[in-house]
Amino acid sequence: MDIQDAASAAAPARRSTVQFSGRGAEFFGIWIVNILLTIVTLGIYSAWAKVRTTQYFYGHTKVDGHSFRYLATPIQILKGRIIAVIVFALISVLSTFSPFFGLMAALAFLIALPWILVQGMKFSLRMTSYRNVRFGFHGTYGSACIYYLLLPILSVFTLYLAMPWALKKLDQFIFSHISFGGKQLEVSTRTSAYYKAALTSFAVAVGLGVVCGIAAAVAGFAMPEPEAGFSMALFLLYVAFFGIFMLAGAVYTAMIRNHLLNSTLLPQTAELHSNLEAVDLVWVTTTNMLLVLFTLGLAYPWTKVRMTALLAAATEVTVYPAMDTLTDPLQQNSSVFAEQAADLFDVDLSLT
Repeated sequence: MDIQDAASAAAPARRSTVQFSGRGAEFFGIWIVNILLTIVTLGIYSAWAKVRTTQYFYGHTKVDGHSFRYLATPIQILKGRIIAVIVFALISVLSTFSPFFGLMAALAFLIALPWILVQGMKFSLRMTSYRNVRFGFHGTYGSACIYYLLLPILSVFTLYLAMPWALKKLDQFIFSHISFGGKQLEVSTRTSAYYKAALTSFAVAVGLGVVCGIAAAVAGFAMPEPEAGFSMALFLLYVAFFGIFMLAGAVYTAMIRNHLLNSTLLPQTAELHSNLEAVDLVWVTTTNMLLVLFTLGLAYPWTKVRMTALLAAATEVTVYPAMDTLTDPLQQNSSVFAEQAADLFDVDLSLT
């Protein structure tokens, strides 16, 4: 062992909160230019917009004093996007002339979906760098078919009682196949934690539903005219539905995120920690929605920055000395087209 290795081995582990330094006003300038140029160029500039946005958020996110980098180029994104648009536009046109062809095309897309997701994650992670070391994804098409298609379909036949288990297996598949510096993440999630999160969010939804239902009924009976009272009760229930759904979803998201990150580590290199509070997530989500609504979308940059800052502040990383000696192994090339095809169908490739 040389002097540098001995010094690294003797160095203590470093635990710090993820730092996000982005600002809403600063991102607004990037966002509005992206929107205008994308419209003027009939969508062509969207590739540059995606790269600029991703580079901004990566560059303002730091772990242990080092920021992330997004390595993809606009031309890479544009080529994949053009191919995806051509392929799916062709399928759409041909489907209008032949319903049978449309059915076959839908079936083919369903079969190809796991490949699109896997290749998209491979590209996205390979284009993500931290301390000059790139991430990687090593999931296979066969495994993706099981976790993205088979298990969710089978859970339907259990009246969705198996869905928490299926979601746990999906999260395990994604995270356990992410690598950094040649090492793959190790995930030790528990099925019981997913059922606990599901039951807790369900109990919150039922409890709030009962309370809101009683409140709406009382408000309806208080109206002088029965028809007006009925309409008022329906309106209040409609509004309450979205609030209940948002709160229950935030409870589930916070519990699962905390459990998943707290159960994930990069062997002998780093450990993840999360302490996201459901109340904070509900507050930011609700106020973000109101900001976007009342500003007709102009506040979107601030809402994105606020949510990113919240998640960063709720995340800590313990970095071990081995991190300082990691190198970047050769990553296999993956398809840009796959990622852009997923974007075209609004498939979310982001991690929990």
